[in-house]
Amino acid sequence: METYPIPLVPGPVRVRPEVLAAYGRDFGSADLEEEFFALYAETTARLQRILQTRASVVVWQGEGMMALWGALKSVLSPGDRVLAVATGVYGYGIGEMAAAAGAEVRTVGLDYDRTIGDLAAVAQAIGEFRPKMITAVHCETPSGTLNPLADLGRLKHEAGVPLFYVDAVSSVGGAPVLPDAWYIDLCLGGSQKCLAALPDTCFLSVSEAAWEAAAQVRYAGYDALLPFRDALARRLFPYTPCWQATSGLHAAAGAVLAEGLEACFARHDAVAAHCRERLAQAGFALFPAPGAVPSPTVTAVRVPENIAWPEWDRRLRRRGLVVGGSYGPLAGKVFRLGHMGTQADRGLVDRALDILEEERRALP
Repeated sequence: METYPIPLVPGPVRVRPEVLAAYGRDFGSADLEEEFFALYAETTARLQRILQTRASVVVWQGEGMMALWGALKSVLSPGDRVLAVATGVYGYGIGEMAAAAGAEVRTVGLDYDRTIGDLAAVAQAIGEFRPKMITAVHCETPSGTLNPLADLGRLKHEAGVPLFYVDAVSSVGGAPVLPDAWYIDLCLGGSQKCLAALPDTCFLSVSEAAWEAAAQVRYAGYDALLPFRDALARRLFPYTPCWQATSGLHAAAGAVLAEGLEACFARHDAVAAHCRERLAQAGFALFPAPGAVPSPTVTAVRVPENIAWPEWDRRLRRRGLVVGGSYGPLAGKVFRLGHMGTQADRGLVDRALDILEEERRALP
């Protein structure tokens, strides 16, 4: 299998060495060992510090989509009303997921190159629809945008909406994500993005309101949230936890905290700004519209007009650079540079940009 010396996909990113080292440890018999419970407790405590939250944090075995699905199914009953505030592939997709889970869904949507701003339409929809839950995406990786959520969370709180569900998979550890300050009840994260671990764990912060909703719904399934409410206290998990995966997430969260949250966020901001500046100077068109908030973890760029995406991708890969394509209506039109986690590195990004500039100049 071919490998690429300049990896800039928007996840899974290059894994931290200390995370890989954690997988080599011998842990014994998982949930029969007191050491595992200590490891799990310390891992969730580290994630609480990264999220700056007093809410419970749960770690699941599975990629980030497990948290997105499990959280929805755990707190929604058929017919519950969900208001999806959508600005991209995942925002609209979460509404579709809620509908598949039996909810009645209304969407307040924007174009994929925009970010949440004026909330008048959302406030009107809340008044008319009276939802049980509002959903939003913090970082829309396919679009390279970051949705401001503080005002939306405040509106949810003031309007008395019971639950606020946020996909922060691609922003946790790369930008401030504040469940308490933003009135988020279910804040969903993944291991393989800014934390730079393997894509084998996901996690979420859970407010008391979300726990109570889960207790009322009592969803039963592998991705059910409720069994984790007292799993640590009871020393009983609903399935056999993976020592190695939990240890890897523990190491990844520890690396972010060792760097310091402010320093980590500043690194992502600086690399992202440098990336966008060089791309613009080289004549590339950034995807987000003027006035939209660009993400500090991923930059979305329009594919040059005089070449198709598959050929552009092949040219970059021949030079050792691998970037990401995009999804849905953006497929073939947008490519993405993932400068998150270990890849939020100016030297690495400059190597990629050198190649991008050279290949663009070589186009007919």
